[in-house]
Amino acid sequence: MTTRTGVIDHAARRLVVGLPTPYDATREHYETLVPEADLGRFYDMTSWQATLELAEINAPHGFMRYYRSDITAVMTGSASYWKATQYLMGNHTIAERMYRHDPSVMLHAPLRTLLYSDLDGNTKLAIDQPSLLFASYGDPRITDVGRELDALLARLVTLLGGEVPPQLTL
Repeated sequence: MTTRTGVIDHAARRLVVGLPTPYDATREHYETLVPEADLGRFYDMTSWQATLELAEINAPHGFMRYYRSDITAVMTGSASYWKATQYLMGNHTIAERMYRHDPSVMLHAPLRTLLYSDLDGNTKLAIDQPSLLFASYGDPRITDVGRELDALLARLVTLLGGEVPPQLTL
């Protein structure tokens, strides 16, 4: 068995989208649009078809939350006073369509997102553009799924009341 080591440089584009509602209301809305993944139910599925059907129910807008960290609470007592929440958001049934070709895609799936309030009290959503992350794997099948994730992200931004960055619609 040979062990290969490689280094892959790749482009990343961080998208920072202004959202129109206050942080707390945006966080609540985001968590409604991107519901928590019902992992217990997913673990109980007896077929991939049943998993796909449950994902359609659990992720009505394409994404589920796999992790949430209240960064504001973690930083309590520090000199930092931002309001921020970090998430891992995605859909493992979509990720599987990349994973079957290269398991290392799971480095970028689920997607890492951050909701925060800037110094002026404006709410922002920050995320690295999915299509660029997944294009770095050099497989058009994976790249195509990355573009699909861009479209789902654009839809989420719209549902949150933000202006979709043009890079998501190319």
